[in-house]
Amino acid sequence: MTNLAIVDLGSNSARMAINEILPDGRFREIRRVKENSRLSEGMSREKILKEPAIRRTIKALHRFKRIYQDYPDIEVRAITTAAVRQARNRQEFLSRVKKETGIELQVLSGNKEAYYDYLGVIRTLKLNHCLILDVGGASSEMILVEHRRATHLISIPIGAVNLSEQFHLGGYVQARDLFRAEVAVNERFRKIPWLRYASRVPIVLLGGANRTLARMSMAHRHQRMRSIHGYRLNARVVFATYRELLSRNLHQRKHMPGLEPDRADIILGGMLPLVALLMRNRDGRVIFSESGVRDGIITEYIQLNHHDK
Repeated sequence: MTNLAIVDLGSNSARMAINEILPDGRFREIRRVKENSRLSEGMSREKILKEPAIRRTIKALHRFKRIYQDYPDIEVRAITTAAVRQARNRQEFLSRVKKETGIELQVLSGNKEAYYDYLGVIRTLKLNHCLILDVGGASSEMILVEHRRATHLISIPIGAVNLSEQFHLGGYVQARDLFRAEVAVNERFRKIPWLRYASRVPIVLLGGANRTLARMSMAHRHQRMRSIHGYRLNARVVFATYRELLSRNLHQRKHMPGLEPDRADIILGGMLPLVALLMRNRDGRVIFSESGVRDGIITEYIQLNHHDK
């Protein structure tokens, strides 16, 4: 038996999950920890990781290490995504993390991140055709699945944090700022020719902003569910939630049921890619998944280490 710790350093949150891998390839999660490190805060224009964000992140990594070191037969896989991938001071950050924590981070390419999303989703949701959308803090990954195979995938540098900062979507949103943000996102999408094949399939949602949307919907319906995995909404509900968020200022959003206060300033930027995709989607269904990059990494690990068992 192996305990596999996956440290996932995202643009908005740092997470760690420890999974017990059994000899027959089955696994179960035994510990999960999250820190709101917001590594990409303030880097949208200069593409430089800022010192306060670096300190928060290293503090989170120290906490993760103290936890996973107590587990026997531990293997650690530490990855980081868009914020570090885009940063001009990427190498300085990676070297500092290694020196101060001993953790060696692997920077995932956008395509690799998207591929792990696909592996995680396809393992747990019975869908033959769909468009997977993972909205992070500094990037969004999209994967077109046809006959359960990833036929197209891409990562684009727009996410909840950088869209919110660049277009001033954190407080009460001015019409001109919203218009500029919507135009920018739609311009990105127009440059992806294969998206036209995704207009009649459901959208599978990953990422913190999308999980928040599900929890807000559950709170509105007074539903109490332990997991959002497989939870479904339609486009009408998504648009109504988006309009409600736009009608409120930051203080008011912080008190909306289901919306974590520390996400209130980035939720509109986080929802914008989904709203733009739904405007061009005739299916109208959205399905939430809690299986993403980390589950994809576990799936790959088992394939590599248990293929002959």
